Amino acid sequence: MRVEKDSMGELAIPDDAYYGIQTLRAIQNFPISGIKPLETYVDACLLIKKATAIANGELDCIPNDISSAIVQATNEILAGSLRDQFVVDVYQAGAGTSHHMNVNEVLANRALEILGDAKGKYARLSPNDHVNYGQSTNDVIPTAIRIGGLLALEHSLYPALAGAIATVNAKAEEFQTVVRSGRTHMQDAVPVRLGEGFRAWEYILTGHQQRIKTAAAELAVLGLGGSATGTGLNTHPRYRFRVAELLSEFLQQPITCAPHLMAAMQSMAPFVALSSTLRNLAQDLVKISHDLRLLDSGPKTGLKEIQLPPVQPGSSIMPGKYNPVMAEMTSMVCFQVMGYDSAIALAAQAGQLELNVMMPLIAYDLIHSIEILGNTIAALDTKCLQGITAFPERCMGYAEGSLALVTALNTHIGYLNAAAIAKESLETGKPLRQLVLEHQLMDEATLNEVLDLHKMSEILCKEE
Repeated sequence: MRVEKDSMGELAIPDDAYYGIQTLRAIQNFPISGIKPLETYVDACLLIKKATAIANGELDCIPNDISSAIVQATNEILAGSLRDQFVVDVYQAGAGTSHHMNVNEVLANRALEILGDAKGKYARLSPNDHVNYGQSTNDVIPTAIRIGGLLALEHSLYPALAGAIATVNAKAEEFQTVVRSGRTHMQDAVPVRLGEGFRAWEYILTGHQQRIKTAAAELAVLGLGGSATGTGLNTHPRYRFRVAELLSEFLQQPITCAPHLMAAMQSMAPFVALSSTLRNLAQDLVKISHDLRLLDSGPKTGLKEIQLPPVQPGSSIMPGKYNPVMAEMTSMVCFQVMGYDSAIALAAQAGQLELNVMMPLIAYDLIHSIEILGNTIAALDTKCLQGITAFPERCMGYAEGSLALVTALNTHIGYLNAAAIAKESLETGKPLRQLVLEHQLMDEATLNEVLDLHKMSEILCKEE
């Protein structure tokens, strides 16, 4: 054990621990969920600490050997070491001070080792005075949420969405000639192409992709450098601009300084805006997953117009049963994302004066939403969408038997006559074609042309 001291007193800490006394107090104070910080969120904090150490070293705010040691420590942890040292529960001290000090202490103790000193001997290199020079939890944590969000989008959600969009586009081409009965209100409707249903999903997902990217642009505007209240106290005049330059290099995308640091610290609007686009995507993904389940329902007593790939046995008691588990999982994750969005909205309005103290909740819920949505879409794509097959004859059989085909007769025999034919067909079981001819409402050649299901299900896309 080693003994560390802070403004409240002394505590004994395991000597192999790289965190320090403030982290230990947080462990003792917040035994809440057992959920530790997300890897991506830790990465975001480390990138910030790396950039600030470089900038403060260049600006002669901290000694160069201290700067170099902190940078080496961040590089080692970014490469995978000491990841088990970030231990503070996600439900913790307001604004995220506990997690922030966890990061500062781990970096300080590893940097001390690099310099040949013992952990906990902070006279030469301090978590507060050196690792945290010119910084505050109040500007670091909102910046970490921004950087973490950008990392999660680039590593998880964007690639997954691109893959799913490519898949549904390919399925649209594959199923373009398959005609099935449309359904509105869960009742028969005029025919559609199975392929065009997938094409619609392509457009829907592409629209969400664009909305998310538009909202995410705000994450690249940082309030780092505002220090405790947005005034920039204890920072070098060049500090925030140099840090933005360095983070741009690390992330390989433009990062800029917020025009008003106090505003960037107080408002959680960029996170709410991005979260709302995730919720919007989740809502349509639920609809798509439900559609997949309906179209695959059966195999004997449902629609069974498509086959989703079986990926595991579906029942502990019914042999030979396979369930649409990837679609079911998708809905569950989307419901969680919607819940996170509600929590983010509530947390975002709970700030007072110069600070929002609910940032740890926002950080976890936002980054987790991005990552689980990305993982879900990737799994749905590879284990479900890519392997979908169609049953063209079954699809056509439903379409040909649909009473909604009478809609195409409206302009030829009138709405009331068409409704009477539909009613008689339902009561007698006679096909629509037979009844139209029996009542001499149309000649056979015209009727066959009007009830051409392939022509009827074509999408009209007129360009101005």
